[in-house]
Amino acid sequence: MAYDMALAALADPTRRKVFERLRSGARSVGEIARDMPVSRPAVSQHLKALKQAGLVRDEPRGSARIYRIHAPALTELREWLDGFWGDALDNFKTFAEGEDERR
Repeated sequence: MAYDMALAALADPTRRKVFERLRSGARSVGEIARDMPVSRPAVSQHLKALKQAGLVRDEPRGSARIYRIHAPALTELREWLDGFWGDALDNFKTFAEGEDERR
């Protein structure tokens, strides 16, 4: 399942920070790496892992590569996580109804 790769990629805290920097829009590796506690080559490696997981896409722009979040990849991950939310709400409803019956 695609979300397995996404979860594995996002398990790394530095990779999550790289991914979060793309939240506000497309950026070059240099822009992403700015003020990060890891080197630019390390950021490139994290972007490679995110790309392999399908979470980001890149495109050439002059001599740079511009990275952006690949939103469709987030859909499957979100649907999977939403399933937990639905189950949690159902469980809470069952619990709350049981509390009413015990009163």
